[in-house]
Amino acid sequence: MAGGRPGVADLCGPRLLSTQARLAPAEIKQKLADEARALGFDCIGITDPDAIAKAGQYFREFLEAGAHGDMDWLAANPQRRTDPRVLWPGVRSVIMLGVNYGPDENPLSILQQRSRGAISVYARGDDYHDLIKKRLKALARWLVAATCEEVKVFVDTAAVMEKPLAQAAGLGWQGKHTNLVSRELGSWLFLGAIYTAAELPRDEADTDHCGSCRACLDACPTAAFPAPYKLDARRCISYLTIENKGPIPHEFRKAIGNRIYGCDDCLAVCPWNKFAQAGHESKLAARDELRAPDLAALARLDDAAFRALFTKSPVKRIGRDRFIRNVLIAIGNSNDAALAIEAKHLLDDESPLVRGAAVWALSQLTAPDEFAALAAKTASYETDETVRAEWQNA
Repeated sequence: MAGGRPGVADLCGPRLLSTQARLAPAEIKQKLADEARALGFDCIGITDPDAIAKAGQYFREFLEAGAHGDMDWLAANPQRRTDPRVLWPGVRSVIMLGVNYGPDENPLSILQQRSRGAISVYARGDDYHDLIKKRLKALARWLVAATCEEVKVFVDTAAVMEKPLAQAAGLGWQGKHTNLVSRELGSWLFLGAIYTAAELPRDEADTDHCGSCRACLDACPTAAFPAPYKLDARRCISYLTIENKGPIPHEFRKAIGNRIYGCDDCLAVCPWNKFAQAGHESKLAARDELRAPDLAALARLDDAAFRALFTKSPVKRIGRDRFIRNVLIAIGNSNDAALAIEAKHLLDDESPLVRGAAVWALSQLTAPDEFAALAAKTASYETDETVRAEWQNA
């Protein structure tokens, strides 16, 4: 088994082979589904490795348009991503699994609380990668014992097109916002994959149920969808606040509002969420301190405090400086002059990324004459060209 032990040699000895090999593929599939549910997966489906050829074409167009921005890892070896058999020639069946992480409240209500930060629903609890990987490995061990075939497990960290594969396996369909939508669980699904060398019965692919609806497209604050089913990541708030390593482009700063890590708008407005349910996994549930954190308190985090607050959280991976950059953009959008003091304190931060964002926040919260006086006093000491440009262009 890829990524961990035990493997086929450990789990499929002669005794197991003689008993388990008598199971028909349909029986294995049913028992696999039962085991998956017992482990906490909310849905499961099986598809063919060749089922996503059309998705490969769309992906290549996405890359050719440069819509992936600075996410160079997406463009690396695209053949491995678009064809599971290039990633692993031995794969004969792809098992897709989903875990519901539906919120217990409207995730858009915090957007009206401008002195507080909005963190995407998926990042308010423990990191889903760790939880789902552990469950995938447990299910994979069962499958190896039942089939005596090799497996590989993936959860959002390898060259796997989870969403097209999930649609091919019947878990839902890729909506106009390019995310997976389920008729039973709405927009809130974490996905994981098991590639196996076993030949298992396939499920029927789901079909598109978006109809004429364009709620997700119209809800996007930065117009990141040039057309239905097409995303320009360079305009997406999730990309801008997470993947983007540099200053946030000026044209998007006001639209970001108080979103400090990711964005849920296109997911939350989907009408299919009327069937969504709150997630039942306690480790994925929102921590109280991350539901609506105070911007002033967040702006005061040093590296150690940042790491402590976001222990086991996916937020930790972007690092303190990028996170504080996001917090300062939110402070600039708060219309709360009392928060200007937090930005002033960060004008001397070690990170140019933070200092530049602090300049912009102050330009939004202080009177023009006050800002001009501050610039005259401070900008002359600035050594970073990008930060100096912030002072000059504010």
